[in-house]
Amino acid sequence: MIQPEDWRPADGITLEPNALQAVKQSAANVVVGAGPGAGKTELLAQRADFLLKTGACRYPHRILAISFKVDAARNIRDRVRRRCGEQLAVRFDSFTFHAFAKRIIDNYRPLLTGKDALDPDYTIDSKYRVPGKQITFDCLVPLALEILRKSPHARNAIRQTYTHVFLDEFQDTTKIQYLLLKEVFLGGDAVVTAVGDVKQRIMGWAGALDGIMQTFATDFTAQRLTLYQNYRSEPVLRRMQNRMVKDMDPPAAVPLAELAGSAGSIEVLPFATSLDEAVAIAGRIKAWLGADIPPSEIAVLVRKQPHLACRLLIDELNARGIASRNEQSRQDLTAEPAAALILDLVRVLADGRRSAAYEHLMRLVTQTSLTEEMALRRSRAVTRFLEAKREWFRECTAARSDPAEWRRIISEFLELVTRPVLRALSPEYQRGKRLAQLLEQTTAVFQEELDKDGDPVAAMVRLSEEDAVRILTIHKSKGLEFEKVVVFGVEQEFFWGEDYRAEFFVAISRAKNELILTHSQRRPRPTDASKSWQELRNPMQEFLDYANEN
Repeated sequence: MIQPEDWRPADGITLEPNALQAVKQSAANVVVGAGPGAGKTELLAQRADFLLKTGACRYPHRILAISFKVDAARNIRDRVRRRCGEQLAVRFDSFTFHAFAKRIIDNYRPLLTGKDALDPDYTIDSKYRVPGKQITFDCLVPLALEILRKSPHARNAIRQTYTHVFLDEFQDTTKIQYLLLKEVFLGGDAVVTAVGDVKQRIMGWAGALDGIMQTFATDFTAQRLTLYQNYRSEPVLRRMQNRMVKDMDPPAAVPLAELAGSAGSIEVLPFATSLDEAVAIAGRIKAWLGADIPPSEIAVLVRKQPHLACRLLIDELNARGIASRNEQSRQDLTAEPAAALILDLVRVLADGRRSAAYEHLMRLVTQTSLTEEMALRRSRAVTRFLEAKREWFRECTAARSDPAEWRRIISEFLELVTRPVLRALSPEYQRGKRLAQLLEQTTAVFQEELDKDGDPVAAMVRLSEEDAVRILTIHKSKGLEFEKVVVFGVEQEFFWGEDYRAEFFVAISRAKNELILTHSQRRPRPTDASKSWQELRNPMQEFLDYANEN
């Protein structure tokens, strides 16, 4: 343990003054306004490092972080582990709102009675609710709030667990989520740090509260701080972002003198048809890869329906032997620890050169070991298993393409690891059928990819965050950054309704070095598109003008 005055940011990172003030705040609640690239995740990771290493969060108390997306919760957890080390990071809990609510429900489920009563093995579905048996994701936060309102004991147990709370992407908090936060923490002793950016408020359609940053500052008597630096984007990109900021949030704009420089690139590419668009962008992506840009640093963003809007592009990428990954169906799954365990197993067995996958696999298997001896026994058992199965694949090459064989091996591995170890990977897996659902879903997704060509290595490339070009909605891109970003279809027919300006701002601010905006005069209707699909398209000139001013 070190004294607060002796603490320095981990890994030699330099923080701007307001960020350092937020990190070292010992008693007051803080709400931090931070634009794209300002280092919100890094701020929270450094704050966790400060609190744990100085003893401001004293054992056995814990830190709670709440994010909106599964991968954002994972990113914060991983960043804290890198900054603090494994031993201290075990006292850092990172959840989504849904996961935090589920933990409350699982711990105090008997308090739900009448129409809200749930069986111990209840399940969660995206659409349908079955009384007592199944609830939807939208039920989780209201049910957790009901428990807290019924039971001061439940609320006080949470308060006694967490001395510090982090709230990420706070601008998108909905009314029911804010009521949950207030019920748990308002009036308690926990020190709350909220970070967000009103210019990136893109969940208005889902009930995100307007003015939530100020509401929180008032309700929690929080100090307001602003981060001004953008550590992500090159100057040319920052100037475009700043032009939007002047219209969206004038006080947050910065003087042009601070954005000098010629580094960075923005292009607006018009096309006659979406096929022309797909061919050109696939060619550009191939050139980037040929210039040693990692696939994980290339992203294609579209406002909605990537499986329709980017179908021709995906076909063109496939024709060039370029793996792509539709994040709409894969992102949340592969961010789950249970899914990562299975996928790392496949990577190690299918491709012996995957040392990073092996290290991650062994860390997941041994991280809940109570003693070094137990961790060593588990490690040896898993190593023997992996060596035996790799030898089997060398002897029987046909088995590498057999989905049934892979399912058998995955099942054997999970039995070796044991259910208690698997459940310990996440608090969400402690009760109910969530763990079993994830294990089955991950196995099925791998089999789906394996069925395409019978090549397990290629299947894992398509599933990988590291080896495939990522195609995702703007919503899914929140909190992420890439060297090269293509915003597909900057057209009136895509950008309309609530929050569309904020969404475009989020999209362009994901780029670190190069940004391409496309629009097409004609997008033929995919066979499975809805009746509202319009073939003739109009450029979103308001947005393109921000780029053309360069």
